[in-house]
Amino acid sequence: MNSKPFGKTGANVSIIGQGTWYLDHGDRKRAIAALQRGLDLGMTHIDTAEMYGDAELVIADAIAGRRDEVFLVSKVLPSNASRRGTITACERSLKRLKTDRLDCYLLHWRGSYDLEDTVAAFDELVTSGKIKSWGVSNFDVDDLDEILAVSGKGKIACNQVLYHLKERAIEHAVIPWCEKHNVAVVAYSPFGHDDFPDERSKGGAVLARIADARRATPRQVALSFLTRATTVFTIPKASSAEHAAENAAAGDLVLTKEEISALDAAFPRGPKPRGLPML
Repeated sequence: MNSKPFGKTGANVSIIGQGTWYLDHGDRKRAIAALQRGLDLGMTHIDTAEMYGDAELVIADAIAGRRDEVFLVSKVLPSNASRRGTITACERSLKRLKTDRLDCYLLHWRGSYDLEDTVAAFDELVTSGKIKSWGVSNFDVDDLDEILAVSGKGKIACNQVLYHLKERAIEHAVIPWCEKHNVAVVAYSPFGHDDFPDERSKGGAVLARIADARRATPRQVALSFLTRATTVFTIPKASSAEHAAENAAAGDLVLTKEEISALDAAFPRGPKPRGLPML
């Protein structure tokens, strides 16, 4: 599994991680087995959130005895993101995850609380050792500029955003901003939301052709394409150990310039949207 620096955190993190949205909706044993298989194969970045129901409880069971292997991330809801509310939410997540610290803690999206209050809470949590770093999710460039002005340089570890072959809006401004400021980009829903390209479609046919030539699967090719930039990581969810193994194999797949160009043409990023897409 290839890894790279996660912003300015000093941590080397697997380029392919494990998402957990809706993880608690299926069979618990299968979910735990999927996470553990992912860890076995080097997908040590596990992402969750207080919004994700009982996912934190499932993760706690999956990483029991293996906490030091994991780059563990959770998120605070905007409705809880006051200074006191952020600290309380973090402590609640730590208890549910059965750990004493998070490697990174994110504001899930921009809410009504002043960013100064949330950042102050993040700084307090870092000082107390409850989190090692903090970041944001679903932040467009204007929001990133604002929180950078509040926090100062070198504090924002990552921005977690929607990114898949059919939704490449972040390439216009968000990825360049993050590259300039050494902020990691974490792509969520990398296969789309029940909308992965069908091989009978024009783009899907290109994806399938490259996959066949590389003895890979179309999903592995998609993950490799999305993580081609030095700042970008991704966190696909796996519902089974087999699916986790498929995702993990993408961490060693490096596409050629010609393959990247073919995918770029097959899935054009389109014009810059007026607002940042999110789920």
